[in-house]
Amino acid sequence: MLKNILKSQDYKLIISLVVLCLIGLVMVYSSSMITAITRYHVPTDYFYKKQMGALLLGFFLFFATAFFVPYKIFKEKAVIIFIIVVSFILLGLVLILGHTAGGAKSWITLGPLRIQPLEIAKLAVIVYLASAFTKKQEYINELTRAFIPPISIVVLICFLLAAQPDYGGVLLMLGTVAALVFCSGISVKTGFKIFFITLIGTGLMVFVIWATGKVDKILSPTRLGRFTGFVDPFADPDGKGYQLVNSYLAIGSGGLGGEGLGRGVQKFGYLPESHTDFIMAVIAEELGFAGVIVVLGLLFFIVLQGLLIAKRCSDPFGSLLAIGISTMIGIQSFVNLGAVSGLLPITGVTLPFVSYGGSSITLLLFSTGVLANISMVDKFKKKYKQNTSKPTHIESV
Repeated sequence: MLKNILKSQDYKLIISLVVLCLIGLVMVYSSSMITAITRYHVPTDYFYKKQMGALLLGFFLFFATAFFVPYKIFKEKAVIIFIIVVSFILLGLVLILGHTAGGAKSWITLGPLRIQPLEIAKLAVIVYLASAFTKKQEYINELTRAFIPPISIVVLICFLLAAQPDYGGVLLMLGTVAALVFCSGISVKTGFKIFFITLIGTGLMVFVIWATGKVDKILSPTRLGRFTGFVDPFADPDGKGYQLVNSYLAIGSGGLGGEGLGRGVQKFGYLPESHTDFIMAVIAEELGFAGVIVVLGLLFFIVLQGLLIAKRCSDPFGSLLAIGISTMIGIQSFVNLGAVSGLLPITGVTLPFVSYGGSSITLLLFSTGVLANISMVDKFKKKYKQNTSKPTHIESV
């Protein structure tokens, strides 16, 4: 049985994930060594060591989840209630005790730990909606019974994120939720109803914000500058467009082969957040077009493999869970790359598995471990049923 379990694991996913994380670790060191000294007054390898620690923890959770924790445990009511309650508690605490950075309270410091509640909330919403929609299949097209209760939880979480304010987090959350809703088994007619209700609700919210004069509080000069800088960064290259202009310079100077690992110039104080939001610009400058293609190819493969796992999975809960995790990674990658290339406004979203960030890398690896477990369990069950009729522990799980 152990031999069959090992054969059933998705090693293509594991290998691509390990390679991408190692590339990210190297680039975190390269992009942060100057910033560490000049801006934070710490040793050059400070962020590298912290990222290494997060990766070790993340891969421990990945392999534990992928091989030993059956994904169906997340369908249990007690587990769902626990992670939702923890998410609400952390999102509430961050508003009171959170560390302010970039005009938003997004982090909680608990001793040596620095936690970003958004990362926990994203996984909690995916697990909750996958379980809820699976249980509501008999009446999935009844909006009142099937959608209003779970979506109400999502709205409350988005409200707490917006209060930080973290609009990038809200965007990621809503994109993932939309994918889960439209893959939940609803009819086209119900899908259009949900779309128009969402459209009307968004319009009413915008009107209320405008009518009550809260626009200036939501769109502060800093946040508004991100939009104006995105539209025409060269109109104010030393101000609102500074970050995007320097990202363009880094990308443009890399060429096909790059300047060489560690030889980039923009990380010398010219490109803010070079080891987090804009790490892809440093990759483009130092590793060139070839390095960018490798990173994008690995990200695309992980997302595609996750969607293929969802398609193959015979369990509706496992399928929805895989769709949610894959979509979350895909949307986060798209939003980050869009900001770096000037296709989207800058939102502060990091690049999955590559950018510096302990909470992000740990929860992403944990989530991908769940994805690998879905693939392993599904493959094992199908292979075992073809060869024997004896019951197994993994099948009962």
